[in-house]
Amino acid sequence: MTRSDAPPDPATAHAWTALGGDPALLGNVAYRAVSGGLPARLPVAELARATVGVCSLAAAELGARRSGGAVPEVRVDEGAVATAFVSERHLRIDGRKPTNFAPLSGFWRAADGWVRTHANYPHHRARLLAALGLPGDSGPDELAAALAARPARAIQETVYAGGGLAVAVAEPGGSEIPLGGLPLVESRRIGEGAPRPLPRPLPEAALPASGVRVLDLTRVIAGPVATRTLALLGADVLRIDSPGLPEDPDAHADTGFGKRSAALDLGAPEGRRTFETLLADADVVVTGYRPGALDRFGLAPDALLERHPGLIVAQLCAWGWSGPWAGRRGFDSLVQAATGIAVVEAKAGADGHPGVLPAQALDHGTGYLLAAGVLRGLTERQEVGGGHLRLSLAGTASWLLRGIAPARRDDGSAYDAAPWLAETGSGLGVLRYARSPIATPDGPLDWARPPGRLGADAPRWL
Repeated sequence: MTRSDAPPDPATAHAWTALGGDPALLGNVAYRAVSGGLPARLPVAELARATVGVCSLAAAELGARRSGGAVPEVRVDEGAVATAFVSERHLRIDGRKPTNFAPLSGFWRAADGWVRTHANYPHHRARLLAALGLPGDSGPDELAAALAARPARAIQETVYAGGGLAVAVAEPGGSEIPLGGLPLVESRRIGEGAPRPLPRPLPEAALPASGVRVLDLTRVIAGPVATRTLALLGADVLRIDSPGLPEDPDAHADTGFGKRSAALDLGAPEGRRTFETLLADADVVVTGYRPGALDRFGLAPDALLERHPGLIVAQLCAWGWSGPWAGRRGFDSLVQAATGIAVVEAKAGADGHPGVLPAQALDHGTGYLLAAGVLRGLTERQEVGGGHLRLSLAGTASWLLRGIAPARRDDGSAYDAAPWLAETGSGLGVLRYARSPIATPDGPLDWARPPGRLGADAPRWL
């Protein structure tokens, strides 16, 4: 166990500083070490525990602000962290193991290197095949043959132009993404120096985020992990999805804990009016779409904060918020490939085949950082009003590649996931799931409700 009087963990200190936290509070985070969790060439375990550590500290800070007491110490168990970072792999639904990657998602040889595709969603699969001139019923063999005949960068740009997802695998330092200029967290407060209406006060409560209303406009893993964490800490999280944009039901079964889920068409007048009614009483809006994708619905951060100055607006994207790739779709696996991580993690003797991190660590890590940023924003908003923060998977990748020093991983007990798994009944079936790694002074928390069916709840606050 690291001690509160020991020097702060460097990765935790870096993340806490990026979130605008008080350095004096870093002594309130301690870790119980394990060995063998999240093994990798890159410092994945260090990233994972730091992101959970700062999220736990931000929760403790908000709870203390609401109660008027001192910020308590939190102790993060690295076994819980390692288990939660692969929560989608531990998930079982009535004993069934979900498929995390579709047959056309993965690494493929190109004429001059490797590419990584992502085709988990039916519309992405269809666009990938159409962009390459392949029939819609093509399988892995047909895709492999088509890709092997073309240069990797040409595949990347052809598929991108067709609305699909494929990236060329980059060498470390050879990425097209300007990693050196990507911050871990970008944030701004809008109330400093200007009189603004005070946000709705948050009285003392049993959980740090009790009574906080969160509109969740996120998908897949990173954003839903953030909002799943806010729900764990007591927030009323209402996920909003378009009726015409299907989500993977297994992904929702993993990340839907603690939330409610409603379907709204923001392009229709009635759906827009309902959303604006929700927005009027919200404390937080979290979005996980490409830059500018929601602006036409009046959801650009400046527009939201002008109408609702007390809001915390938290945004997540794949490739960063500026530059030639900012508007591209992306997923953790693609960011690993395009930033050089896949080459670093290649196994010796694997004939050049790229490797992967032991978890979708960019997704999960960014999710905990996003939740931490929201919690810190709630702590500060009574003094400075609402605010805007944004993160990206590529920014987290840059931190992993360039900003974290590996630590010794042999100083703890052997990793065992079993203590961090639980079962519950739900409308989706009996779920085996990974418990949350967020540390609280009162011990581990569990979600107040299991995930329900996507879109099945009424679009209203509790």
